[in-house]
Amino acid sequence: MINTGDHSELKHHFASDNYAGICAEAWQAMAEANSGLASSYGDDRWTAQACEKIREVFETDCEVFFVFNGTAANSLALASLCQSYHSIVCHEMAHIETDECGASEFFSNGTKVLLVPGDNGKINLDAVEHTITKRSDIHYPKARALSITQATELGTLYSVEELQAIGELAKRFDLRVHMDGARFANAVASLNVAPKEISWQAGVDVLTFGGTKNGFAVGEAVVFFNKALAHEFDYRCKQAGQLASKMRFLTAPWIGMLESGAWLRNATHANSCARLLANEIKKIPQVSIMFESQANSVFLEMEPEALERLRARGWHFYTFIGSGGARFMCSWDTKVDEVANLVADIKACV
Repeated sequence: MINTGDHSELKHHFASDNYAGICAEAWQAMAEANSGLASSYGDDRWTAQACEKIREVFETDCEVFFVFNGTAANSLALASLCQSYHSIVCHEMAHIETDECGASEFFSNGTKVLLVPGDNGKINLDAVEHTITKRSDIHYPKARALSITQATELGTLYSVEELQAIGELAKRFDLRVHMDGARFANAVASLNVAPKEISWQAGVDVLTFGGTKNGFAVGEAVVFFNKALAHEFDYRCKQAGQLASKMRFLTAPWIGMLESGAWLRNATHANSCARLLANEIKKIPQVSIMFESQANSVFLEMEPEALERLRARGWHFYTFIGSGGARFMCSWDTKVDEVANLVADIKACV
């Protein structure tokens, strides 16, 4: 929260769930780990226990690594799936394409990213098939990885059935499936499914499991369900500057969040606030909802002048999907009265 200058009250930022602080469960777990000495670089009991907790959540044996942020998680995971002469297929609005500064290409030594369209932020399977089959000559980068985002950049979700269809296509064309799960917890909470149903059971080879946007201080988990693909991934992490020396402070929060259930409670709360916002906005005829709000974001369309008036009242939000479109993101600590205040100001501005 900040003081806007023009208004005496403090406004909640709806720009990003990254704006939120650390939740109590993650903070307590870090505090408990801050006692005495511990081996460095992940050779500690907290890291081992965090790995086991993640395996329990997904109900399968898997290789787990911890890095500082989502860009590293995605780009290093994708680099482990490809050679430099391969290509990665993803949605044209995927985070790895629009918001990671070419990290996937950089860390994979030049693997090309190929973009496909799809309604509501989800890949169109016909477009994927066309992209990977339109050429098979040696002059064209061979498709090797298919990257999907759950929840998508537009706040929508792939259903279990949609993911199964993606997995089947990937298997048919010998593609490895990467899932950007920066908001995976929100997807699990919204779909009300077991994590395994929308990950390895549907054909996902590697998942980047987000923590930062769900109440952690910092840190993402890279989860290899296809363990063979994790070969020497620890070296990738080290080379990329993603091997934490005091790893226990990166991994202890996973123990606290998973054991307490806070990872799902936080996601459920954020989702609920977004549903509340969307339902209230539907009552305002001058504003339309651009995409179905299935996770913790709401995309609104209103007159650009109204958006500027809303900003002048102290609200922070992103407009990155065209004139008149704005994203409002709820987080684990969003308050119901903050949603009500936002709705009231939107009504006043339109």
